[in-house]
Amino acid sequence: MSKIVSILDDVALNRALTRISYEIIERNKGTDNLVLAGIKTRGVFIARRLAEKIEEIEGKSVPVGELDITLYRDDRHFPDEVDEPEVKGQDFPVDVKGKVVILVDDVIFTGRTIRAAMDAVIDLGRPEKIMVASLTDRGHREIPIKADFIGKNIPTSKQEQVKVSMIEKDGKDAVEIIKPD
Repeated sequence: MSKIVSILDDVALNRALTRISYEIIERNKGTDNLVLAGIKTRGVFIARRLAEKIEEIEGKSVPVGELDITLYRDDRHFPDEVDEPEVKGQDFPVDVKGKVVILVDDVIFTGRTIRAAMDAVIDLGRPEKIMVASLTDRGHREIPIKADFIGKNIPTSKQEQVKVSMIEKDGKDAVEIIKPD
């Protein structure tokens, strides 16, 4: 049986999101020109929460877009019988051209998800800048990508899994490490 170790509970997760929100505002000297791009699925929930916190702090809303990066992954393979995978899930309330787009995900690991998300955003338009916010960073990069905003660095082995639970999908807020036997 696997061992589960709690890293962040709901209070600590909320605190991390609050800190990330302040860091985003500070590094960008406000909220003008910002767009948060949540990477499906849990990254979307995190992006929405960051937008709510930023609005509470600054009194201005920040648009939140949703990215489905499935088609942009270089480590996913589609069955031979599918000629073209279905494009779905790109939902952006604003044009990204000239904007500061902050990609938001739950866990940054190899860097491949972020690389795919960058490709998806660039297909939508040419942003002024792309930044990365991640609730957790577990290391083990395969692509030289670094998060600009991190809720918690979690040193892990490659055999361990980081499980992020969000109340919107999983019924609770938590970050846990699942250690193999």
